[in-house]
Amino acid sequence: MSETKEKIALITGCSSGIGMHTAIDMAKAGFRVVATMRELSRNTRLLQAAADAGVAELIEVRRLDITEFDSLAAAVAEIVRDHGRIDVLVNNAGYALGGFAEDIQLDELRGQFETNFFGHVALTRAVMPVMRAQHAASGVGGHIIMISSISGLVSNPVTSSYSASKHALEGWSESLRVEARALGIKVVLVEPGAFDTDIWERNVRIGKIALTDFSPNRDRARRFANVVKTKLKKGDTRVVSRLVTKIAQDPNPNLRYLVGRDAVVRYWSQRLLPWKFYEKMLAKYAEID
Repeated sequence: MSETKEKIALITGCSSGIGMHTAIDMAKAGFRVVATMRELSRNTRLLQAAADAGVAELIEVRRLDITEFDSLAAAVAEIVRDHGRIDVLVNNAGYALGGFAEDIQLDELRGQFETNFFGHVALTRAVMPVMRAQHAASGVGGHIIMISSISGLVSNPVTSSYSASKHALEGWSESLRVEARALGIKVVLVEPGAFDTDIWERNVRIGKIALTDFSPNRDRARRFANVVKTKLKKGDTRVVSRLVTKIAQDPNPNLRYLVGRDAVVRYWSQRLLPWKFYEKMLAKYAEID
């Protein structure tokens, strides 16, 4: 086991977007980063960004598919073998499933939960014994940072599956936060609004019948898809990665961090406006009425 005193960060979903920028920013902050992704062939952007930022020597890329549950304990053990510890886990990997709720098949919904919820749960459970042991040895356990979404607090139409998976992650993480206090483990939820990531492009999946003639909602789904493309303003992903890096260095972080003006507006609009007015406004904006 390595005796290094460097802080080690394990980050999932690092091929692009929030994961990639978080790996770069955390390396800039002095962390040694184990950046993981499902397909190693997609490491080009990360490696180039790391070289451009002058932190290539602080980032190593490993393959990790968080839905391969039986492999996660071994993957974590290998990281501990090579680096001696894990100080920060950033659960970032995920995708969005689009389609009206009545059009989404049960196998599609299960697939959404396998990645966005169960994958994060499984990897967190694999890392927690490491952090528990660190706390017993030094009094400092670690940080577990969940990249959730404003959709985990305020649901959107046409993305019910994604919203449900993030709501589940929010509830589980709330409980874990309290349970892990005595272990020196800080559990944090980061809830971005719309940011310019692959979740709107490569990492979005459409229900198999959502845009076909078999769906009674086909035309409404297409109008909504056009709203996402033309109306939705997406922020700079680095705003999120810088926040995550700051949280990772905070010995006493909050439970929740809303990120992005749209996230704040959506959160408070739902809570302050009468529900009937709010739902009418949302349906009109989404062009599904």
